[in-house]
Amino acid sequence: MVKVDEFPDGVREEFLNRDMPKFEDTPLLEGSPLAERRIALISTAGLHRRGDRAFTEQSGDFRIIPRDTPDEDIVMSHISTNFDRLGFMQDVDVAFPINRLKELAEEGVIGSVSDYHFSFMGATPPDKMEPSIREIVQTLKVDNVSAVALCPV
Repeated sequence: MVKVDEFPDGVREEFLNRDMPKFEDTPLLEGSPLAERRIALISTAGLHRRGDRAFTEQSGDFRIIPRDTPDEDIVMSHISTNFDRLGFMQDVDVAFPINRLKELAEEGVIGSVSDYHFSFMGATPPDKMEPSIREIVQTLKVDNVSAVALCPV
């Protein structure tokens, strides 16, 4: 993993000086036990199903990855000279731990795995992703998802 101080000068400065949105504090609410939760994954690894439209730089849109998508059909179009794809190429779960999540459901550690999971292009400004997040929330509600595992890459 590349550290920020190893970024090229221009990229490092842009990254460190990026205007980030401010969010109000939200009190932590206790939810149902993990064994009763339905969980979805949201990744920023630029993942999508083979044949889906590839991501473009800093696009705020997302791709849906259904739960039953075979590992070999999950591809990455993440755009960054600072991103190493080798781990993902060897094991999808490095960036998108869907198989580990399914195992946890089979073992009864979590209640169930969502029918749909989502991926964004990493390094996209949050304000560009917000409209898409609002759309995803509606899908998560319909699927009775009660927890989301964020998979930042």
